[in-house]
Amino acid sequence: MNRRSLLKTLGVLGVSHTLFPGLHAQLAFAEGDRERRDALVVVFQRGGADGLGLVAPYAEGDRYYDRRPTTAVPEPGRKNGGLDLDGRFALHPELAPLFDLYREGRLAVVHAAGSPDETRSHFDAQQYMEFGTPGAKSARSGWLGRHLALTARRSGSPFRAVGLGDVVADALLGPVTPLALRSIAEFHLQGRDGEWPRMQAALRRLYAGSGPLEPVARSVWSSLEMLADLARSPGGEKAYPDDVLGRGLAQVARLIKAGVGLEVATVDSDGWDTHEGQGVQNGRFAANAAAFARALAAFWADLGDDARGVTVVVMSEFGRRVEENASAGTDHGHGGVMWLLGAGVRGGRVYGRWPGLAREQLADGDLAVTTDFRDVLGELVTRRLGNPEVAQVFPGYRPRPLGIFEEVQG
Repeated sequence: MNRRSLLKTLGVLGVSHTLFPGLHAQLAFAEGDRERRDALVVVFQRGGADGLGLVAPYAEGDRYYDRRPTTAVPEPGRKNGGLDLDGRFALHPELAPLFDLYREGRLAVVHAAGSPDETRSHFDAQQYMEFGTPGAKSARSGWLGRHLALTARRSGSPFRAVGLGDVVADALLGPVTPLALRSIAEFHLQGRDGEWPRMQAALRRLYAGSGPLEPVARSVWSSLEMLADLARSPGGEKAYPDDVLGRGLAQVARLIKAGVGLEVATVDSDGWDTHEGQGVQNGRFAANAAAFARALAAFWADLGDDARGVTVVVMSEFGRRVEENASAGTDHGHGGVMWLLGAGVRGGRVYGRWPGLAREQLADGDLAVTTDFRDVLGELVTRRLGNPEVAQVFPGYRPRPLGIFEEVQG
């Protein structure tokens, strides 16, 4: 069997294109590349998370509480009251696990953050943020994809960029092929029952003694075997909520601890589109907030010593309206909240210029955006990812750092 016919056979057997884009050397990585690297985890809260419910501006008084008779978080000290951050803002009480990380100086909050584009369309707003080009749909790559392309020389690991879930996030689109991964247990070559051992043996014979391709093939097999071992070994999944975010972060933690060269991972958090029956105090929103906090806290605890090289950023396409609607929910708004956790984060602070909730301070009835999301991500790219080409990561924009991150060492 020659290489051409073997590749044809692999195609018939249903080899995952996401796993092996052409089964050429672009997937494989050199033995020396298997090492622990600083990793970035990007969590996207799909649906437009209510930042005014997650981080309540209780110091606004009636300007907040009169507009939200059922969707406001009570003041700290009251029944079901928020967790006071700095005398102005309070975390939703179900975010208590994050409150601990905030007080430890590991977690930072950026309020009134978001995209300068005023669209209220989920699809458009998410695309603008993931492409890093608000108001422009001409981009063909995401901000993470551009970063990875600019730093491709650093690593040849196939696990450099991983999108957890059924679909790779637009932020990862670009010339560096990301890996779509639902779970480590499903990470293998697909084929008919009983075909894989025979195919693996044929591949080993074919590439044995084949010069530069032999270490490439050896690396692929060892990668698959390593992940198979990971799938069989006990992990920390029981500590995570059994939802999209919890399952995704559990897989990311395994990859980071395994030292496979992961640099960027994207994970979704669903269920934030709360038009009716929001249930901020004891309903759907409260349950979602609790699961969100548990997932992030479990992830951080699961990493152990490896947390020293991991940074997490959480964002959503937009926030919600200041005034709740007639269905005890909130409609699509503008300004929202970004979260930063982990390595190099100067936590224990609420960042950003607070615009206020007086009627004349609102943007068409919404919380105004005073921090462009690219200011946060741009600082992240330069100071934590060590990429000085931020002008190419966010074309046409010059980020203004907020001082959230310490400079990466080395």
